[in-house]
Amino acid sequence: MSSNGVVDAVGEELTALLTRLGELADLPTDPVGDGAACIDRIALLERARGALAAAQHTAMVAFGRAQVEAQLDQIATGRLDPEKLGRGIGDQIALAAHVSPHVADRRLTVARALATDLPCTRALLVSGRISEYLAEQIVSLTSHLDPETRRLVDKQAAEAGLDELGRKAAVAAVKKLAYEADPVGFLQRGRTARKDRRVALRPAPDTMAVLSGLLPVEQGVACIAALRQHADSLIATGASGGRSRDQILADTLVERLTGQTRAEDVDVEVGIVLPLDALTDPDSPKTGELVGHGPLPGGIVVELLRRTGGKRWWRRLFAHPVHGGLVGGDPQRRLFDGFLATLITWRDRAWCREAFCGAPIRHLDHITGKRAGGPTSFGNGRGNCVRHNEDKELPGWHHEVLHDGLGDQPHTVQTTTPTGHTYTSRAGPVSSGLPPGSSPRPPRGPRTRRRPPRPRGPGVP
Repeated sequence: MSSNGVVDAVGEELTALLTRLGELADLPTDPVGDGAACIDRIALLERARGALAAAQHTAMVAFGRAQVEAQLDQIATGRLDPEKLGRGIGDQIALAAHVSPHVADRRLTVARALATDLPCTRALLVSGRISEYLAEQIVSLTSHLDPETRRLVDKQAAEAGLDELGRKAAVAAVKKLAYEADPVGFLQRGRTARKDRRVALRPAPDTMAVLSGLLPVEQGVACIAALRQHADSLIATGASGGRSRDQILADTLVERLTGQTRAEDVDVEVGIVLPLDALTDPDSPKTGELVGHGPLPGGIVVELLRRTGGKRWWRRLFAHPVHGGLVGGDPQRRLFDGFLATLITWRDRAWCREAFCGAPIRHLDHITGKRAGGPTSFGNGRGNCVRHNEDKELPGWHHEVLHDGLGDQPHTVQTTTPTGHTYTSRAGPVSSGLPPGSSPRPPRGPRTRRRPPRPRGPGVP
C-alpha cells in the first residue's frame, strides 16, 4: 500500500519477491554434490540484478512523468516558477533508494535514455545478459549522438555480443562504435569534458582520506611525473628519510599544495566531543570527530595535536550523555566568528543533513522558516547542500524538527515529500564517548573548568 492508501499490486508482488529472496539467502551453506547447482543459481541471480535494475528504471521513468505533469499543472496555476520544472524529481528518487541526489540523477538519466533511445541495450538489461554498469556506460558513451545515430549504435552494440565480452572489452567496443558513428562529436565531447575539471576529497578507512583531481590528461600526467621525479631524486641521493616512494609522493603533494615545509605541519583545530580524559589516555577507546571526515580514535587525536608543527587550537564541546549528539560548546577562541554556524556544521559533520545525501554543507538553513516564525537557533538550524536548500521552496516539501537534540533524543528532522512519503534524519552521535558494549551513565552536570591562561609578560618564563 502506498503512502496515500492506494493498494499497489506491483508493490505487493515486489514485497513477496523480496521475502522469497530473503528465504533463499537464509538457505544452509552445507556442501551439496559438486556445487553445480550453486553455480547455476549464482548465474541466475546475477542476471536478476540486471532485470531488477531495468524494473527500477521503469518505475523511475513513470514517476518522473507523473511529477512533470503535476508540476505543469502547478505552473499553469501560478504555484511554480516555470524555470523550476523538473526540480525535486531526482531528490525524491534519492530518498526512496537511500542514495545521494547525484546518484539518483544519474540513474534517472540512464532510465530515460534506455527507454527512448537505446531499446536494444534495455532489452539486454531486462534479460539479464548485461549488467547495470555496462548499460550505464553505453548511455554515457553515446550521449553526444543524435537520437537516430544513437539508435544505430545501440543496434550495432547489441549485435556485437557484448554479453560475451569482459567489462573492459565491452566498454572498448561501444566506445569504438560511438567514435566511428560521429568522430567530430566524439572529439568535441572530449574538449567539453575539460570544463568539468575539479578536485574532491572523500573519507577512506583507517583515518585516511582520498584527495582526487579530475584533470585534462596531459596535466594529470605532468603532475604525477613531477612528483615521481622528485621522489626518485630523494631516494637516489639518500635523502628519503626512511620513507617509501609512495610516502614521498604523498608528502610532496601536501607540501607543494599547502606551501608547508613538512607535510605533518598542518594547522589543526579538532572538535573533541568526548570526556577530556581521552586526551591524556592514548589507549582510551573513546573517539573524537574530525569534521568532514568522521570519527578518530582518541589516541590518534592526541598524536595529531602533538606532532603537527602548525597552529593548534582545541575547543570544549559538549555531547549529550545518552545519545552522544553535539548539544553545545565553548565559543571562546581567537580568530573566530559565527560560532553558532560552526557548531551546527560540526553537529551535522559538515555534510548535508537531508537523509542519505552526504554532500558538503553549502548553506545553513532555518528548518522552520523565518517567515513562519522559526527562530535562528541551534535546534532550528541545519546544514544543507545547494540542492536541498532549494528543494525547500518547492511545492509539497515540508520539514519539521522532531527533536532539538537537547533532550534524550538526538537532533532529528523529518522531511515530507510531495508524494506524502516521510524520511527522518538524525544528527550524530558525533562521538558516543563510550566503549563498545557499555551503557551511558546518568549525567553529572556539565564540567566547565579549564586551566586559566598562563600569564605572559616581562620576567615570566
